[in-house]
Amino acid sequence: MDIFLLAIIGANILISYKGFNDLSFFRKNEFHIGSIRAGEQFRMVSSGFLHGDWAHLFFNMFSLYMFGPEVIDSFGPLSFILIYFVSLVAGSLLTLSFHNNDINYRAVGASGAVTGIVYSAILLHPDMSLYLYFIPIPIPGYIFGIGYLLYSIYGMKAQNDNIGHVAHFGGAIGGYTTTLIKEPNMFVDNTFMVVVLAIPIVLLYILAKSDKL
Repeated sequence: MDIFLLAIIGANILISYKGFNDLSFFRKNEFHIGSIRAGEQFRMVSSGFLHGDWAHLFFNMFSLYMFGPEVIDSFGPLSFILIYFVSLVAGSLLTLSFHNNDINYRAVGASGAVTGIVYSAILLHPDMSLYLYFIPIPIPGYIFGIGYLLYSIYGMKAQNDNIGHVAHFGGAIGGYTTTLIKEPNMFVDNTFMVVVLAIPIVLLYILAKSDKL
């Protein structure tokens, strides 16, 4: 596995572990609208390395572990890093846009960055499949990617955790757009998947923006 991927996974684990055991550290680095509006923009990145609990951390890192190598194999490690952080920031910006007037809104998680990598990997390898030990049959990668977004509908409805669900959409947009900019031939060579992956982004963005979720 590429050293850059291992470094990002390691950073997420170490920083999240620190946050699990140090509430002051967690509060100083989480995504918090009031603090960001007061000038602490670093939270838009630092919050992407914190997680709500071990399950949240595992799910994000498992997804990154499964899809990250596909992006690295196609674009190389530096472009992988670029897509990861573009998606992370895009997720934070969209969250800031949606919750700008809620100064008490808080969230954490690498969901935006990971969703961007998932979307990029699926665009690059639309025929990829996942083999999960608890499911005896392969799962098409695009099904996982769309499901990853749909999961955030529940989270946005429930509003009962500290996970940045809106960041899923921003991250998807970041990964989707950056990959297409780097590989514009996909509009012709992979039109079906380009359209399929755009549908949940557009639909769920509209629903969220209209406050129907």
